[in-house]
Amino acid sequence: MLNEIVIKGAKENNLKNIDLRIPKNKLIVMTGLSGSGKSSLAFDTIYKEGQRRYVESLSAYARQFLGNLEKPDVESIEGLSPAISIDQKTTSKNPRSTVGTVTEIYDYLRLLYARIGKPICPIHNIEISSQSIEQMTEKVLEIAEGRVIILAPLIKERKGTHQKVFEQLRKEGYVRVRINGEILDLDNDFEMEKNKRYTIQAVVDRLKIKDGVRSRLFESLETATNLGEGKAVVLINDKEHIFSEHYACPECDFSIGDLQPRLFSFNAPYGSCSECHGLGQKRKIDPELLIPDKNISIINGAIKGWQNTDTYTFAMLRQTASFYNIDLHKKVKDLSQRELDIILYGSKDKITFIFGGGTEDGYKHQKNDVFEGVITNFERRYMETTSRFIRDWIEGYMSVSPCKVCKGKKLNEKALSVKVGGIDIITLTDFSIKETIKFFRRLELNETDKKISEMVLKEILERLCFLENVGLNYLTLSRQSATLSGGESQRIRLATQIGSQLTGVLYVLDEPSIGLHQRDNNKLINTLKKMRDLGNTLIVVEHDEETMFKADQIIDIGPGAGLSGGEVVFQGTIEEILKDKDSITGKYLSKRLKINVPNSRRTHNRGYIEIKGAKQNNLKNINVKIPKGVLTVVTGVSGSGKSSLINECLYKGLSNQIYRKKKPMGDFNELLGIDNFEKIINIDQSPIGRTPRSNPATYTGVFDDIRDIFSLTNEAKIRGYKKGRFSFNVKGGRCETCGGDGLIKIEMHFLPDVYVPCQVCHGKRYNTETLEVKYKGKNISDVLAMTIEEAVVFFENIPKANAKLKILNDVGLGYLKIGQPAPTLSGGEAQRVKLAKELHKRITQNTLYILDEPTTGLHTDDVKRLLKVIDHIVDLGATVIIIEHNLDVIKMADHIVDLGPEGGDMGGKVIATGTPEKVSRNKNSYTGEYIKKVLEV
Repeated sequence: MLNEIVIKGAKENNLKNIDLRIPKNKLIVMTGLSGSGKSSLAFDTIYKEGQRRYVESLSAYARQFLGNLEKPDVESIEGLSPAISIDQKTTSKNPRSTVGTVTEIYDYLRLLYARIGKPICPIHNIEISSQSIEQMTEKVLEIAEGRVIILAPLIKERKGTHQKVFEQLRKEGYVRVRINGEILDLDNDFEMEKNKRYTIQAVVDRLKIKDGVRSRLFESLETATNLGEGKAVVLINDKEHIFSEHYACPECDFSIGDLQPRLFSFNAPYGSCSECHGLGQKRKIDPELLIPDKNISIINGAIKGWQNTDTYTFAMLRQTASFYNIDLHKKVKDLSQRELDIILYGSKDKITFIFGGGTEDGYKHQKNDVFEGVITNFERRYMETTSRFIRDWIEGYMSVSPCKVCKGKKLNEKALSVKVGGIDIITLTDFSIKETIKFFRRLELNETDKKISEMVLKEILERLCFLENVGLNYLTLSRQSATLSGGESQRIRLATQIGSQLTGVLYVLDEPSIGLHQRDNNKLINTLKKMRDLGNTLIVVEHDEETMFKADQIIDIGPGAGLSGGEVVFQGTIEEILKDKDSITGKYLSKRLKINVPNSRRTHNRGYIEIKGAKQNNLKNINVKIPKGVLTVVTGVSGSGKSSLINECLYKGLSNQIYRKKKPMGDFNELLGIDNFEKIINIDQSPIGRTPRSNPATYTGVFDDIRDIFSLTNEAKIRGYKKGRFSFNVKGGRCETCGGDGLIKIEMHFLPDVYVPCQVCHGKRYNTETLEVKYKGKNISDVLAMTIEEAVVFFENIPKANAKLKILNDVGLGYLKIGQPAPTLSGGEAQRVKLAKELHKRITQNTLYILDEPTTGLHTDDVKRLLKVIDHIVDLGATVIIIEHNLDVIKMADHIVDLGPEGGDMGGKVIATGTPEKVSRNKNSYTGEYIKKVLEV
């Protein structure tokens, strides 16, 4: 068996016919400049071929669902193991998917609660238990004195007359029944009232407790529980005692069926809250979002979506207002609550609405109906429409609030009444991973429960510790998967893989250190080593220096990006790369090349942005001052509250004030010092588009300039082609088979959608006639296939297009194709495309830029280039705030805000502020400890 992976002739994307031997059962770091070909080799060649061979090994039946995977452009790969890719894609967008469900820890918790959980009556706060007939008998004999009446609850909580059951009881010879608390003789002419809710209990036996009655009492209780589906009611001295073979409170009517894992699932009807169906929240039309400005009248457009006064629905609103004498010309704030409720939620009275007419022969009709109400109208349309556009539009006026029934806990009352260690399952999942581990280590159980739960607890604790070991101890099991960053999602999958204990596997990872503070890096590296020591091969695409120093081998791809990359520049140990003269990575690792600390920091004399009383998520009611006109870096350990402070409080709060919106925002008291800002630009890592139609050219607007150029060619003029002819979004010049996508989407139902090249245009997007028009020998499709680096040279004589392309190149995206589909861009690449778009606009002192980890996916040399761009923005007077862990960025800051001291519940405080030099002297700051080292270099 080969002890290495042998690659021959790899030519995928920009790879230049690479031959490579990678040792197995080692931790390999693959590095190089952005766009050098690392991912092309690791993911598009090695992993893709491993995946293809696995699919080919399956039966023809299984392959019909998975499809035939295309072979990567490589001559051969020998010694390939089964491959698993752990990338940065978010785990799931489903609101029902949580950290607990993804890691399967919640499944084990459900089993634990079903086996050793103790039901507690929510009314009387006493533990309830199930009882055998034997135990019921002993209990009655113990407490009864005199006569007892044994009843069987036949019918409960069902609407209707129950006449048939009533007649059946007569036929079966019951003497009397208990109906709604009153015992009635069946011989009487008792008539049930129509549609009244009844609780009917049949009298099984009337016994006088005395010697020798035990066997008859046992039989009576057995009969009663059989009739009552496990439940019996015994009247002792006119006091009611409830017994149950299931779990039931002896003091009241509260009962639970058998404790099964499904009871604790918020994704199943049996355990989920009946109001929110297990989501824990309700999305409703928010009047504040619908009427953001109460200083204008409804007739002047106060209600969003109802500004057009000539519509059928507005005509009904006018007539409703007339019926109730409501003045629509009044400012909304001057309307009474009753008047506003009628407008928003509808009328109780029926109104005669008259439409049309006005002329002698004009059509006129009328209807007699209630007025639906603006909000009711929106809610109905939201439920009825099949249009994604309409749903998205209406969702813009919705806000999410906790479910009023379950208080956001997702489960019904029965499930939440079951406790382990005194807490319910949802409260437990709201603990941080760190606190959950502490809870289980302190949990005291009796010997029986210890024995029952031993294996389950071992599995839960192991998985929790895996999450802690990859730096995720601040997360909660209840955290929605959709809210996780790419790095967090990747580390969760990494922790899950450790739990699987597989050996002989090839793992390909994409920058697992993203979003991780240096303090937690060692935990991650130790986790990777543990996976290697199990007998696995790890290929990690990474730029983190610490990971490289701990790797068994480094493979440096380059020397440049795009067409200048695609070669193996270096392969060997860390000691060898430090001495290598050709590797740019080696030069940075050995500090022969470095990002220099600035000679001086910018002074801030334009005042501060002040965030007062920030309490969002784990923030501890903090006050934060951010200087204007300088570069501020917000840092801290993972989960310390950086995003809560900047994205939720500052960005959303300031955005609402600048753009006069009332969107949901973070919990804080007030923002000060923001009056001079006219624009806020949040450059995050969300996609620039979700379909192949969106790409860097369309997003930055350079595609408009390119289409202008093609429309001005002689060939286009002769044919009469206008600018629109060269758009793949409208009919005319595009290929109609694929609608200009160049790809055909094949829905795989329970698998991700697959895109295959269009068989007519072969991925070129345009029809033959359009492709015949050329500029400098290239058609429009050829231009879209160019790299940005090539396009800068190609359009050097077209200033408008060249300027936009040059900015894309300056932010380190020269290797991307101009028309590269948005779904193929990483989060970091999408973020830099957004930055490039904003850089082309005018930068002023009245603009605030917010960037969230812009160094994602960047080599140190690319970070140096990015910092030059950011410095340029600040030098023009703008205020820039960056959320970042990268030490090269932190050391360039004029001002640092360091949050912590830990993540999750233990974070959310301001630990240090000031220049990097000042923070480096703060003994309480983890960031200061690490920044001190880079300032000394």
